[in-house]
Amino acid sequence: MIHQYKLNGYNIVLDTYSGSVHVVDDLAYEIIGLYENTSNDCILSKLNDKYEHNCNISKEDILETLSDVENLKKAGQLFTQDEYKDLSTDLRNRQTYVKALCLNVAHTCNLSCEYCFASQGKYNGDRAIMSYEVGKRAIDFLLENSGHHRNLDIDFFGGEPLMAWEVVKQIVAYAKSKQKDYKKTFRFTFTTNGLLLNDEVTDFLNKEMHNVVLSLDGRKEVHDRLRKTVTGKGSYDLIIPKFQEFVKKRGDKEYYVRGTYTSNNVDFTNDIFHLADLGFNKLSMEPVICDRQEPYALTEEHLPEIYKQYEILGKEMIKRNEQGNGFTFYHYMLDLSEGPCIQKRISGCGSGTEYLAVTPWGELFPCHQFVGDEKYSMGNIWDGIKKPEIQDQFKESNCYSKPECQNCWAKLYCSGGCPANALHATGSLTGTYDFSCDIFRKRVECSIMVKVAEAIKSMEDTKDM
Repeated sequence: MIHQYKLNGYNIVLDTYSGSVHVVDDLAYEIIGLYENTSNDCILSKLNDKYEHNCNISKEDILETLSDVENLKKAGQLFTQDEYKDLSTDLRNRQTYVKALCLNVAHTCNLSCEYCFASQGKYNGDRAIMSYEVGKRAIDFLLENSGHHRNLDIDFFGGEPLMAWEVVKQIVAYAKSKQKDYKKTFRFTFTTNGLLLNDEVTDFLNKEMHNVVLSLDGRKEVHDRLRKTVTGKGSYDLIIPKFQEFVKKRGDKEYYVRGTYTSNNVDFTNDIFHLADLGFNKLSMEPVICDRQEPYALTEEHLPEIYKQYEILGKEMIKRNEQGNGFTFYHYMLDLSEGPCIQKRISGCGSGTEYLAVTPWGELFPCHQFVGDEKYSMGNIWDGIKKPEIQDQFKESNCYSKPECQNCWAKLYCSGGCPANALHATGSLTGTYDFSCDIFRKRVECSIMVKVAEAIKSMEDTKDM
């Protein structure tokens, strides 16, 4: 399976199953498009007639390009066959071990964001703060169920996890105290809205957290429209100086400023560029996932503009990189040479199997987006998984279990998409949320284009040396 597209002056051809990316001239682009369903003689005749009066393309050029395409096919870089379908069956039958927990240490929040999937941090339930005893037991549960995994991840999440600050520090200390005995290493991630950041918190997070996610939607008018304090005031002016100081002190450690775009700011690249101009160089911007009846919901009518915005983003990233003031965009971080292993590319994020969410009461869910949905309550950190049938459903959910994914060129980049989004949009874990798929495919196209531009620039620089 191949995917061809033209973007920013490049003719790009992606070979789905080998992962090969080719940048070709117009003649090769046309031949590749005809190759699978047209004989070589017919291709030669058709193109020879088309270019008969074009002195730049001769019959010999067509034959030579046909030969190049055939050689790429023989080399396994074009029109490769799917060798991974049977592997998906093995993955469904595999023994899985937990390697990551999302600790919902605070089912409460000091913001009242209108689009919050967690119902302003309460997850449609009671407000609560995780106790140290529950956090301690969660670490023990992970150690006991991690099997062969040596590197374990803990995500501190909420609500707003800084509202459980003392517990967070205790949990980190306890986890680190267990590393030597269990021959395991913990990595910690923290997501915050920033209101409670201060010098003590900043120093601790920068010392202990492998990654920190800072929630910020962009321009002041955009951010303040939906991300308000509990008193109804916008939070932009409160958090911008805190985030800037935090990032300044963070140095070269990982962080992301993560925003959400809605129908209110379909021109979301202006928010991304605003954040970059404020000094943030590691950015993410996600489309809102919400009920279609909400006034800020995104719909299919917005797709043409959304596509345009992702193209604008890619071109601006190339420009800024060349100027020396570039930034990273999370969804354009494709590694085309040494990306995730094929098992990961088929099975995805590991929710429900290798990754679980823990509530303040120790209840287990497949991930943070399922918390509060009792149909997906899997057990607890004391008794373990009590409903293995739920875990089996998540093992089944991958890019080969969904009929709509079979002919999609991007399936090995998205692994079948987010199970939570699929459930909320279609009522089934193995459904597909077409709107999200459309956006994802566009992002992959743009990210590959950026990588192509970077590779060409690197080759040109090497020649000039």
